This record gives sequence, structure tokens and C-alpha cells, in this order.
Amino acid sequence: MLVAFALLGCKGVQPTSAASGGSAAASGGAGDGAATSSSSGATRVENVVDTTMDNKVAFYVTIPAKWKFQGILLQGGEDACESLFNGVYRVTSEDGQSFGEYMPQMLWAYGDGPRPRTGCLPVNKPMRAQDFLKYLSTTMQFANISDAPMPGALAEAVKRWQDAYAHQAAQFSAGQNLPPPHNTADGAAAMVRYKQNGVSMEGRLAVMITCTETPHPAFHAGMVNKPATISGKCTASASYVTAPENQFAAVLRQWDDPAMGPRQNKEWGDAWMKRYAEQAAASAQGFDRIVQQQNKTFLDNSDRNFQAQQDSFRQAAAERHQMNNEFMDAMQQRTNGSIQRTGDAMQARSTSTSDWVDYALDRQTVFDTNTGKTGKISNQVTPGGSLQKVHGDGTPIQ
Repeated sequence: MLVAFALLGCKGVQPTSAASGGSAAASGGAGDGAATSSSSGATRVENVVDTTMDNKVAFYVTIPAKWKFQGILLQGGEDACESLFNGVYRVTSEDGQSFGEYMPQMLWAYGDGPRPRTGCLPVNKPMRAQDFLKYLSTTMQFANISDAPMPGALAEAVKRWQDAYAHQAAQFSAGQNLPPPHNTADGAAAMVRYKQNGVSMEGRLAVMITCTETPHPAFHAGMVNKPATISGKCTASASYVTAPENQFAAVLRQWDDPAMGPRQNKEWGDAWMKRYAEQAAASAQGFDRIVQQQNKTFLDNSDRNFQAQQDSFRQAAAERHQMNNEFMDAMQQRTNGSIQRTGDAMQARSTSTSDWVDYALDRQTVFDTNTGKTGKISNQVTPGGSLQKVHGDGTPIQ
């Protein structure tokens, strides 16, 4: 199955496909750190590499020539709410006051059917993009937030996702004789204002949310009786650009330039998808071996309780059929076939990696003992009073 995903850059949303590689080939020609020109001035290209593939370039990111770049590729996995890969980066101006960033994907699951249990946000329902922006702005401790027009690239990405992925999912479900999932995509933007070291700052948050609800029909066979259920999962991809109030309009124009932002390396995308498919196939073969061993064990039993064994076989067969249906549902949701990552990738999903991402994005995670909530603040601020510094994933520092 073709796995689709959306990548937001500082200028908004840029959809691409792990199978197609987006427009990476066009950007790849610039090379490492190559200086080019655009309507907003001199630029250069920075690379985000995949450490699990011999540091092959995963994304090329076009940025202003003199700005500082920090980026990393997160592989996702079961302990990240069963996400796929996503690139995270921050680009900072020479004076350190302006920056643009693409944040790590945020995922959550809901429903009464099979769903991931680890690495998910504490959200138990679908959420509109505008509502999620309010949730995100509270986490980032912005006091002043107002609605903003949706960037054109974001609106285009939402429509493209709905048209392409919804159709693919429907085709896949029809081929498996399964009810089709319900896919939705939504985008929104908001303006924020705040003070930083006495300077009036302005920023724009943009987010694209994609949700998939998969129905699991009721199942009745022998002693097995399972009611109909629904599994839902949402992914939020957010970007943020900010600058001093008197410079913000110019910075925003620069980052809204179509030449800026990330492009996927097609060669890497093809290799990643090939590895993903091979590991998914290996998981399926392992499942088949388990079923075959169960059948062999049954056939090797004596005939003393033949009728009881027949009843047991029918029940086991019904359960295996349901297990297979759930396995295919999980494949449809892009959540099965977890990647056997290297030690570096495992490190990228550990507590120390969450601290690294905070460091790379020049921020820190704090816990408010008064409200019992965690949030992100600048590394330039020393926590005090009710704020206690914790790891990037919210766990206490020992």
C-alpha cells in the first residue's frame, strides 16, 4: 500500500510521498551548503540525513544563506504512537531573534478498537486544526493568539491529501473486502504575539491534521463473539515562524517563498519504502509461521477427544481469522511493520533524544507544580517558582 504523509516546512505545508519522493530531485542538485538565489535573497541548501541508512540524505532544506540550521530525522516507531519518519529542524537568523521551525509530529489515538498505547498525546477524539492550535499555543505558553488566513500551500496540501489518500485507502479496503476507513484532513493558522527579552515578537503557527477512523465489523463464529468497534488515529504536523514585530512581515514573506523549505530525496524515499515493505512482509511471514505451528500442534494430537478438538479448532480458526483481519487493518493504517532500527535510531526515540530535540530547537521542557502541566519555554529562561525543568518527554530529571 502506498503510504502518504504531509511535511510542513517553515513556510507552511509541503505534501510529498514516501513513494514518489516529492520534488527532491530538483532540490538535490544544489548540493551540500550550495548558495542559490531566490526572490527573497541568497539561499543555501542544508541536508537532513538518515543515520540508519549510512547517513544518506533524506531531505534537502533551502534556507537563507546566512541563517543557522539544526535538523534531525526521527524514524518514528511503536513507541512514538506508531508514527512514520518525520524531519525536524530549526533555522535561526544571524542575530538569533528570528527563526522558523518544523516541529516533531504529534499523534494521538482513540476509539474502542485496536490502537497504539504508547507515545500518544492525551487526546481521545478527533480535533479540528483551529482547536489544536489553541491546545498547542497553551503548551507553548503564548498569552495572545488570534486566527490567521490559511497559507495557500497549506490549503493545497489539505485538498491533495483528501483527494489522494482517501482514494488509495478506499481502493485498498475494497481489495481486502473490508469497510473503507474515514479519512479527514484539516488545516489552520494563527498569529501569536509575546515579549522576548523586552522585544515585542510576532509569530505564525500553522498546522495540518490528518485523521483516519477504521471500522472493525462485528465478528461471530462459534464461541467467538466480538462487537463492532472503531479505531481512530490523528497526526498533527506543525510549523512556526517568528521575528521581532517590526521585522515579521518581511521574514514571513521570505519563508512563504515557494523556493524555501524542505524537499525529499527520492532515492532515499524509495530505499526507505523498500525497507519498510520488506519488514512488513517479514512480520506477515512470522504470523503465518505461528498459524502453521498451531495447526501442526492440533494435527499431532491424539484422537481421544476428537469432537472436543474439532470444536477447539473451529474456535482457534475463527480467532486466527480475526487476528488476520486486525493485522490487515493495522497495515492499512500504516502502523504495522515496525522498523528494526539501529542503536542510533533507538537513541533517537529515547529520553535523551527528546532532550536533544529540545536542545536543537533552543528550548526546554518544564513542569508547573501548580497546574500539573508540562510546557516548552526558551532555553534563555531559568525556571523558577512553580516551574521545574524535566526531560523533553515530560519525565522527571533524576
